Amino acid sequence: MTVEMPRKLDQYVVREYGRRGQPVYYFRRGKGKRIRLPAPGSPGYEEAYQAARTGTVASKAPASAKTLKWLIARYRDSSAYRGLSEATRRQRDNIFKGVVEGAGNVDYRRITRRKIVEGREDRAATPAQARNFLDAMRGLFRWALEAELVQVDPTAGVKNPARPKGASGFAAWTDDDVAAYEARWPAGTKERVWLHVLLYTGLRRGDAVVLGRQHVKDGVATLKTEKTGVEVNIPILPELAETLEIGPTGDLAFIVGENRKPLTKETFGNFFRAACRAAGIEKSAHGVRKIGATRAAESGLTVNELEALFGWTGGTMASHYTRTADRKKLALAAAEKIRNRNAPHGKVAVRGKSRKE
Repeated sequence: MTVEMPRKLDQYVVREYGRRGQPVYYFRRGKGKRIRLPAPGSPGYEEAYQAARTGTVASKAPASAKTLKWLIARYRDSSAYRGLSEATRRQRDNIFKGVVEGAGNVDYRRITRRKIVEGREDRAATPAQARNFLDAMRGLFRWALEAELVQVDPTAGVKNPARPKGASGFAAWTDDDVAAYEARWPAGTKERVWLHVLLYTGLRRGDAVVLGRQHVKDGVATLKTEKTGVEVNIPILPELAETLEIGPTGDLAFIVGENRKPLTKETFGNFFRAACRAAGIEKSAHGVRKIGATRAAESGLTVNELEALFGWTGGTMASHYTRTADRKKLALAAAEKIRNRNAPHGKVAVRGKSRKE
């Protein structure tokens, strides 16, 4: 026999009776699956009810069902969170760790827009951290709003800090940087392989460390990017092919550490930074990706071609590089016209000199 709970109790909860007449409680929405619940009002009931209602999995050691810590735990069990890329989840977990340490026991329903702004301002000295904080909290509260755990999204309307001028806050490498690094790390060193994989593929660190011979067929490397899940197809240019042939590389990864063992993204980042410092370069692996994109755009690649090569979508990032390349070409053309205009009569200026017509 199934009897609906009184209205004062929670929605979708039903009560059944066991053989001895004891009440047993379940959550059931429509004709969906029944989910066993503790007795209303007993320890663990609220968490189990909210987990059933939002389609998540209750933890074995729950925080209070009204705290920000509890809300974050529920979000991390949700399909919305699991649908994010591994890199994004890892990034948000780092943000959530700090949030829980500082405000984990705060009632999540009392988080206001002002509190979100304060969190952004606390990280204003590092704009990337401020943006990551907002992205994480937006994801959390948009999910909570959809799950009917909050009535208002406190992140709505909160603006991201302005990005530094350029495609990102990472300084791009220059041709002089590449030359200095190659002078310090000649062919036959693992450090030379590291640079050339980054430089001639345009991959981010997380993708560069997994790239190996198994991804290459008919001279083209194909893999899905860690950050966006977009498949990229990258021709192995002769310069890179020569470096890989010399090595050292591993069996399943071109980028290796000691004893030709693969590296994690984080470990590779630390090792590559040290190699750069040894060459007198105070820049990052992402800056190598930027010079690769700059070179590609200056070679005449279109927005669609850049997106296919670098795994971007939406046109914004690729357009930045094509616009910059176009402006450089226009500036050089303009300078040439000015030199020709100012050259002595009957002569044409050529790269700062003049010749007779």
